[in-house]
Amino acid sequence: MTLDNDILDAIKSLFPRYPTRRAVVLPALHVVQERLGWVPPAAVVEIARLLELAPAEVQDALSFYGFFKQDRPLGRARIWVCRSLSCAARGGEDLLAHLCARLGIRPGQTTPDGRATLEVAECLGACEQAPAVLVNQTLHGNMTKEKIDALVDALE
Repeated sequence: MTLDNDILDAIKSLFPRYPTRRAVVLPALHVVQERLGWVPPAAVVEIARLLELAPAEVQDALSFYGFFKQDRPLGRARIWVCRSLSCAARGGEDLLAHLCARLGIRPGQTTPDGRATLEVAECLGACEQAPAVLVNQTLHGNMTKEKIDALVDALE
C-alpha cells in the first residue's frame, strides 16, 4: 500500500467535517501530497477505495488542479513565482529567470538534490507586494535578486 495508516487515519478524520465522502476528495489529496510530497498513481486508487468512489473521479479532481503533483515528488521547498501583471511589471519575469539560473532548473522542475521545486503562479494575490514569491506557506513580497539569493541560501 502507498498510503500508511497515519495517512488513512488523517483522511478518515475529515469525514465528519464534510457532507459526503465525495466532498473529501480535495482535502484527501492535500493530506497525501503534504505527507508524501506528491500523489502517486497508486494513491489515487487507495483514496478512491477509502471514499467509495471510482478512481477516475479522484483522478479527475487531481488533474484539474495544477497544485498537485503526480509524476514525481516535490522538492522540500516549493517556490512559486507570481506572473501576474503587477508582478511582471515590477520585474517578476527577471526574478524568475534569475531563480532558474540560480537553481539550474526551469519552472515545473525539481533540483537534482530534491531541495526545491520551482513553479509559476498566475497570481498569488499579493499585488501590493509585487513582485511576490511564495515558498511553501510563506509569502515574500517586494522581491529583488538579492532577496531571492538569500531565500535560496536559506534552503541550503
